Amino acid sequence: MNPIRNLALSCLALVVLVALSGQAFASNSVTVGLCAGPGTHYITIQAAVNAVSIGGTVKVCPGTYPEQVTISKNLTLMGIASGTSDAAVVTVPGGGLVTNGVVDIFGFPTAAQIFVQNANVTVSHITVDGANDGLTDCSIDAIGIYYQNSSGTITDNAVRNVLLPTGLQGCQDGLAINVEGNSGTPAVTISYNSVRNYDKNGITASGPGTAGVGPVVTVKNNTVIGLGATTVTAQNGIQVGLGATGSITSNYVADDIYTNPPNCSPSCTGASGILVYASAGVTVSSNTVESAQYGIVPVTDPNFGGPANGTIIKTNHIGGTQLFDAIDLCSDGNIAQTNVIYGSSQDGIHTDDSCSPSTGSNNVVTGNTINEACAGILLGSGTGNTIAPNTFLNVTNTTLAGDVCTPAVGALATGMESGATKHLSFRPSPLKPIRN
Repeated sequence: MNPIRNLALSCLALVVLVALSGQAFASNSVTVGLCAGPGTHYITIQAAVNAVSIGGTVKVCPGTYPEQVTISKNLTLMGIASGTSDAAVVTVPGGGLVTNGVVDIFGFPTAAQIFVQNANVTVSHITVDGANDGLTDCSIDAIGIYYQNSSGTITDNAVRNVLLPTGLQGCQDGLAINVEGNSGTPAVTISYNSVRNYDKNGITASGPGTAGVGPVVTVKNNTVIGLGATTVTAQNGIQVGLGATGSITSNYVADDIYTNPPNCSPSCTGASGILVYASAGVTVSSNTVESAQYGIVPVTDPNFGGPANGTIIKTNHIGGTQLFDAIDLCSDGNIAQTNVIYGSSQDGIHTDDSCSPSTGSNNVVTGNTINEACAGILLGSGTGNTIAPNTFLNVTNTTLAGDVCTPAVGALATGMESGATKHLSFRPSPLKPIRN
């Protein structure tokens, strides 16, 4: 045999042996698949994660990887291109999703496709597809990418189909990207991701319900598309709550519409494009929110963390909100400025007094342009609000006292838009016991 050829075959055999066995010395850079040439290669992402040195990089070749990956050390996990392919896809294993051996910060078992715990990790350029997850009841949370008490970056990924099977979507599970923390204030950047076909929330950041504890997130330049009109779950495109803080900037969010129950007696449930839930001081700026029930909503809830006061809502473009308000300030001391609102079937901006102990007071609502709404600004009963100047176009009432505005034309015949119950308990808590 040609000695050169024999040497080449021997090297190839060594590479394949490492890939199959998953055994190798720790390296600062390893590859999943054979697309990147010679070096340390593995056939599963988990084997590569286990083998790479702390702070190293796992490069994932294009292909399909039916596995659940757990990461508990600092590293970078990134997809790479090869030839004409650019998609490294993590799919559900053949037997369906199983728990990752841990519970979320609220005590419920989770089945995450990529799970990061107590580490600083970057996940980039990976597709996570949760189709056919195999779950059979509501006892396990399905999650695409899950950071628990971890910092780092989630960027340039596609997360899709984090959906429970038909008949289980009312469980209110199914979180595409979920960042949680009950220790310290880990910083996480979530940017330039494509998120679609999720059950409950597209992007979620949660603390334990304690002020000053929870992740600090930068959520920017993501595209988040909900299911559209659905009777099974009240979706939220982006949710920051329960003590989590940070900024939500330059995202595109659309199609979060809940059509069940058909009326508001005794209370309403609504889907939100961007929801700030019991977290104070969050900034929401330069986002586009379209075709949602509520566009942007800061909500005080004393039972799950406290006020959403001091939310800054600036320079957002909010269109086509259905049934409810484009901006609903259900808290105090917020700023809503220079937003463009059009085609709201209810109100452009509501200084809402229904989220006790907040009273819809001391808000600054100025410089907004509101085109087509029942009330440009619905005033509630709060005090100390600054509500001028604003620009109103084609609105039935530029400003209106109280918490009810009945559209003169274009009202949706569902019963949800009428009566004083419109803003009572309209959002289920993001906490699992209430969601269920």
